[in-house]
Amino acid sequence: MPIFKLSDYLLFPPPELARYDGLLAVGGDLSPARLLLAYEMGIFPWYTEDDVDILWWAPDPRLILDLDDFHISRRLKREIRKNIFQVTFDQNFREVIIACATSRPDTWIIPEMQDAYCHLHELGYAHSVECRQDKRLVGGLYGVSLGGVFFGESMFSQVANSSKIALAGLVGRLKEWNFDFIDCQVKTDHLISLGAREIPGPIFFNRLAASMRRASITGSWQIKVPAADGGEVPNEEQGKNNQL
Repeated sequence: MPIFKLSDYLLFPPPELARYDGLLAVGGDLSPARLLLAYEMGIFPWYTEDDVDILWWAPDPRLILDLDDFHISRRLKREIRKNIFQVTFDQNFREVIIACATSRPDTWIIPEMQDAYCHLHELGYAHSVECRQDKRLVGGLYGVSLGGVFFGESMFSQVANSSKIALAGLVGRLKEWNFDFIDCQVKTDHLISLGAREIPGPIFFNRLAASMRRASITGSWQIKVPAADGGEVPNEEQGKNNQL
């Protein structure tokens, strides 16, 4: 398959035309409109500072996590019940994305990617999940939410199991809102161990198209957090609609 060169027009080739390794196109930009169109079509950017252009991918097969398939060990469930960790949403997006970037020696989360996703966060489409221990950020993840799908981008862990606990918090929230699945993009043993599975591209894109017909829950995903007196302190309103 050929690799497509993007122009200034807001347009992507069909993801089914991606190369054997998932590479579909090069070029374009990281504007919010282009990123959102890409995710709606099952396409995502993934490149490093050594690449001349932005690389856009649509791999087949695709790794997804159906929410009911999420699996954590009994030991981790006991650890969650002890309330050693606190899980929050959208309280420190930039700190989470920087922690994800610095947790890897050869990262694709370069500064321009950080800025682009922080912009999406400001518009209410990109979200972070923070895991804290003694008020210190020790793990978390971030991604993009559209329709009934959460597109997971990256996670980090500075304390054992903290990223798993952040993911458990995300799964719980997505179940409350009746999301369809999490797009995990490419296969990793870590995600497979948590219940993710690969599905053929045609099945993924059909499921994605159905999920994109649902209204997106945008705006801040911050939740109520415990107050010092044992009550609750409400944060910003959830589900507030933002427009590009």
